[in-house]
Amino acid sequence: MNQRRQPNPSANPVAIEVRDVVKDFPVSNQAIRVLHDITTTIRMGQLTMLVGPSGCGKTTLISILSGILSASGGSVTVLGQPLTSMKDSAKVLFRRQNIGFIFQQYNLLPALTAAENAAMPLVAAGMPLPDAVLKARQILNEIGMQGQTEKFPRMLSGGQQQRVAIARALVHNPKLIVCDEPTAALDAKTGLQVMEILRQIANTPDRTVLVVTHDNRIFHFADRILAMSDGRLEGDHTAAAYLKQHT
Repeated sequence: MNQRRQPNPSANPVAIEVRDVVKDFPVSNQAIRVLHDITTTIRMGQLTMLVGPSGCGKTTLISILSGILSASGGSVTVLGQPLTSMKDSAKVLFRRQNIGFIFQQYNLLPALTAAENAAMPLVAAGMPLPDAVLKARQILNEIGMQGQTEKFPRMLSGGQQQRVAIARALVHNPKLIVCDEPTAALDAKTGLQVMEILRQIANTPDRTVLVVTHDNRIFHFADRILAMSDGRLEGDHTAAAYLKQHT
């Protein structure tokens, strides 16, 4: 995974194209708009962070970009596919084949080993368990889990459990990795180690990583920082430019 950064990321292929996206939620017989006219482009080979205060719409937006929620208006194209016009059944298949998810909570199954947990997306896709576990072990070893693959979650530290969650997100070789507060439950040192892994994952021309975070300790890992406020996209910055403005 230790490939060189792309010299001109802006020339990389488009991963996500968002145009005039709005999202309404019904509240007491009226529609409350929580996203307002979001327009942006996210490219392959980049680590993009979505930042902003709690309640500003970050999680709603990534849920739309990953096909979990439907937009109320506008269009979303992900990896060349028109997500906003897909049927729900097609979205489920698209997510299974193309998207890996990493969350603040690791959501590991306590009765399964690290390798078995990481293998679950392959098993769900129909791969025999022994073959899936073998591939999961390989991914775990690549991200520093040598000697830990047969341990159960209760035997692992928080950082190790998050690495298992990362391996689970990677095992089916998705082109889009979506992370929702991946370092929030970790101490500073472990959070930086996890971000080093995600940085390496993003540093490939055929994959992109999207991270929602409040953690300003990790902003410097980003290629781009998209700042949100009150359901609107308020800024598009390099990490250096954002940090200069906010420190």
